[in-house]
Amino acid sequence: MDKIKYSVPYEFIGKEVNIRYTGKAIEVFFHNNRIASHVRRFGICDPVILPEHMPENHRQYLAYTTTNFLEWAAGVGRSTEAVMKVLLTANKVEKQSYPSCKTLMKLADRYSIERIEDACSRALAYTPTPSLKNIQMILKTGQDRVKPDKSNQASKPSGHYGFTRGAAYFGGGESND
Repeated sequence: MDKIKYSVPYEFIGKEVNIRYTGKAIEVFFHNNRIASHVRRFGICDPVILPEHMPENHRQYLAYTTTNFLEWAAGVGRSTEAVMKVLLTANKVEKQSYPSCKTLMKLADRYSIERIEDACSRALAYTPTPSLKNIQMILKTGQDRVKPDKSNQASKPSGHYGFTRGAAYFGGGESND
């Protein structure tokens, strides 16, 4: 209606309904029974969604906010907070990231918050944008418990590379390479 979306109870999604509107209200009818009523909005605005129109499993997400997720993550540690910020920016619509954020929080019930922090730290060492799957795999395989092997890390570059040719090759001075 006027390019603005209005909710109906989820049981009626996909059903054919009738709409009656005035300058101030939108009413939605199914078989001549009113199933929804909204104050009419004008201009550009977000969809008008009433929580009671949502199924229970969708309503639970209304309790979560970006602030809640970030506060929880900051309480766990810096790496967890950094990963939570990555998860929250992974989708165009921030709320679409909430299931991933909630899953990260739930992992703390299964594993300790110390392990969550270590897994997030390990994931951030691999990539600046770790995914929830990265964290889950690190925890599942126990990589968060293994201390990084310092000897296996790359040493300083020597300056010589496998296919470096000396100046003689290019017609310049002599080279011993």
